[in-house]
Amino acid sequence: MRRILRLLPVLLAAALPLMAETTGTLRQGTPEVFATAPRLSALQAVVLGIVEGITEYLPVSSTGHLILAQRALGMDTEGSGKDAADAYAICIQGGAILAVLLVSRKRILSMLKGLVGRDPQGLKLFAWLVVAFLPAGIAGLLFEKPMKRFLYGLWPVTVAWLVGGFFILALAARARRQAADGRSIGIDGMGWKHALAIGLLQCVALWPGVSRSLMTITGGLLIGLSMPAAVEFSFLLGLVTLGAGTVYEGLKAGPEIIRMFGWTGPLIGIVTAGVAAFLAVRWMVSYLNRRGLEAFGWYRIGLAVIVGALLLAGVLA
Repeated sequence: MRRILRLLPVLLAAALPLMAETTGTLRQGTPEVFATAPRLSALQAVVLGIVEGITEYLPVSSTGHLILAQRALGMDTEGSGKDAADAYAICIQGGAILAVLLVSRKRILSMLKGLVGRDPQGLKLFAWLVVAFLPAGIAGLLFEKPMKRFLYGLWPVTVAWLVGGFFILALAARARRQAADGRSIGIDGMGWKHALAIGLLQCVALWPGVSRSLMTITGGLLIGLSMPAAVEFSFLLGLVTLGAGTVYEGLKAGPEIIRMFGWTGPLIGIVTAGVAAFLAVRWMVSYLNRRGLEAFGWYRIGLAVIVGALLLAGVLA
């Protein structure tokens, strides 16, 4: 599996020029078709859904991969088209939310019981998730416009991939030492200060390419959580963060998304993302417990180098 992860950047880079060339050829050769065809085809929706589902909970940045995929598919336009594409890149996370609801249903049921006074530990976990969500929620509202203006591009994403890759390699070494010491704690041993620390680190992931999963898992490991506990809390916090982001962006930009892309394409993408995320989450839990984070660090570094080279060569504008 580690070899596959290291090959992914190469395969992706090899496919990008072909995808871009095909899209450009179709647009130049059949302008009358593109004048009437939906701007989000079923194939595009499936590709974006798979990209979102696989990368959302892995520490590789789903937003960065979606921006790259949109560019390769010819969806990175200007004006309202780009605004709709950026908004859809957030709303498609709804599929990943469904995956966590299935995988973490016992924890979620515990929290629901806690809200009605039947599970004190579930209520405490719910409170810690709210505490962890608030920093990124507030920062997202305050800095939404400048982030979309300056950071939703391939160069900022590529830089974040590269820096994050080296960061993961350093973090993996720390995680191994922590596991050897045997002093880690579980989710039930968390307090509000632990939750706040994770929430503050999640703010860094507002920069596309950093990865929300990376920063929340990092926060969990730094406060002393075991790897399984850090991954589980990252999933649960993602449920809250992605849910809030999806609802907010859907209410604000939903009509524009439907006007540009219709109903069918976005729904196909969300369903595809849900299936892909469910499979990725099940695999990720097992993989991280056995192998750790190193492979994701090498993947990010390799992808950053390849995409950076393609940008410098003018293959990706």
